[in-house]
Amino acid sequence: MNRAFSPEIFVRPRPRPMAWAGITPRRWRSVWLLLSRDIPNRMNISKRIGLLRRRMSGSGLQGLLVTHLPDVRYLCGFTGSSAALAVTRRGCRMFTDGRYTAQAAEEVSGAKVEIVPSAPAVAALQWLAAQVAVDAGGASVGFDSAQTSVAELERFKAALPARLRRKLLTPVKSLVEPLRWLKDEDELAIMAEAAKLGDDLFEHLLGFIRPGLTEVAVAAELEYQARLRGAEGMSFESIVASGARSALPHGRASEVRLPRRGFLTLDFGVILKGYCSDMTRTVCLGKPSAREREVYEEVLEAQEAAVAAVAAGAECGAVDEAARTVLRRAKMAEAFSHSTGHGVGIEIHEGPRIGAGQKDKLAPGMVITIEPGAYFAGEFGVRIEDMVAVTRIGGNVLTRSPKALIEL
Repeated sequence: MNRAFSPEIFVRPRPRPMAWAGITPRRWRSVWLLLSRDIPNRMNISKRIGLLRRRMSGSGLQGLLVTHLPDVRYLCGFTGSSAALAVTRRGCRMFTDGRYTAQAAEEVSGAKVEIVPSAPAVAALQWLAAQVAVDAGGASVGFDSAQTSVAELERFKAALPARLRRKLLTPVKSLVEPLRWLKDEDELAIMAEAAKLGDDLFEHLLGFIRPGLTEVAVAAELEYQARLRGAEGMSFESIVASGARSALPHGRASEVRLPRRGFLTLDFGVILKGYCSDMTRTVCLGKPSAREREVYEEVLEAQEAAVAAVAAGAECGAVDEAARTVLRRAKMAEAFSHSTGHGVGIEIHEGPRIGAGQKDKLAPGMVITIEPGAYFAGEFGVRIEDMVAVTRIGGNVLTRSPKALIEL
């Protein structure tokens, strides 16, 4: 891994006409771009902080306390388990503890690192309190109300001088999460790579699965192969549900043995370079019955209808309705018991939500899942899921595994 650039290098001055070693300004720019190609997110980090500051200004904030670790990672690159980021209109400082001294120096870009012996969030808040001009009138520091517990808020207040406890802290709806919905080219490339790894794992499983294996054995093989092939981990606890258990939308792998005949639902994802993938395929062990085949084909049609509805400017609720319309026509509306999809990125569940009545509009750069299903308790269930990147002209399906019914 290349060492991240410090804020000082981040704002390096324009080279003089008689540049280093006789390189002209134009050539210097070419060399600079060449050297910077391998520095992950160097420019993106700067842009993200800039966009965040605009949102802060629009909310009337002089400072922002960021404690949700995926948000911290997005804004400065830090991947540790203990950190808080303090952002003002002119400064950005990341606080962590002594366990991460070397890691923070390696990873953090666009923010000054401060190692503290106490809770990073408290230290970050105290730094913010010293930076903003509260006495100058109406200054405030925002915190994410969705990511802050009542106990944490009390701890924050206790760490401030009495005169600041009431008028400094301002609860705000997340300012960082909406930025994360829109992936840049680097993020999209990573997510396409993660989706490809998922496809490769599914192909491997097709040669591994056989009647008599336990569901946990299938999950173990899946996760073992994921690690061997470069995954940092799984996006979530893998779902391996066979036979009647395939009717459980979140049927985690159990000791149940795969049947000689029946559906097997595989829902899994990998984490690659910090980004999640997510895919579902339902295969059939043995020959499917006429009803099983009919249900599968209706779910597949619903899934493909929703994928076709993905487009920049489309309302999330309209994409959900595209899938629901197909299943309603097939008299399976009641069997579809969850929303059609969700955003995915650094976290496996991000915005926007692809559900009934959702008014958020899709925009280029969003990555969402399309995953309708039909579940019949005590019998079987079917779900098919792809990851789809929203583009200016539609949707680019990142998961490429076949969706026609596979019989093993």
